[in-house]
Amino acid sequence: MDFNPHGVLSRIPAEQRLNVFALVIYIPDPLGRFLDDLRRDLVPGCNPHAHVSVLPPRPLAVDWQAAGEQVRVCAGNWAPFDIVLQRIRIFPVTNVIYLELGQGETEMFRIHAAMNSQALEFDEPFEYHPHITLAQEIPPGQAAAVNRRAQELWDGYTGPRSFRAERTAFVQNTLGNCWIDLAEFSLGAVTV
Repeated sequence: MDFNPHGVLSRIPAEQRLNVFALVIYIPDPLGRFLDDLRRDLVPGCNPHAHVSVLPPRPLAVDWQAAGEQVRVCAGNWAPFDIVLQRIRIFPVTNVIYLELGQGETEMFRIHAAMNSQALEFDEPFEYHPHITLAQEIPPGQAAAVNRRAQELWDGYTGPRSFRAERTAFVQNTLGNCWIDLAEFSLGAVTV
């Protein structure tokens, strides 16, 4: 039996879970709620949970709890930091529309480099670029229109455009492309 970080029994059976894991920092409300709504507007039918990836999806050669221990130790030695969101951009090869990070980007590169080792090491298909995905797998020829809509919604947002990165979540993908939380780790939780 697996439990989520809140002690609730997971409803996804083991045989439906993939050997695909990621480490993310969830974006708190009200910014997180706005970004989830924005993503649903751009990609109807998706089930978003706004986040920035510390470690993009990867397989593990060890049990997830062993990899989670590595995350716990590294996260515990990492001080919380602020992330400020800037402008909307498009990755040229994949047409993924995303929000670029300003303040906090350097910390994301550093924490990624520290975490992408030992049990969590993976030769990623794309160079690491911390961001918040807004739309992906856009039908051919529609990226420009989706990008314009994303820009319009982001320009109209009057709430906070920053958040404090204080916790990471270790997540696993499933056959239905539904990500489930396995464990949560606080930044700076290890005392010296």
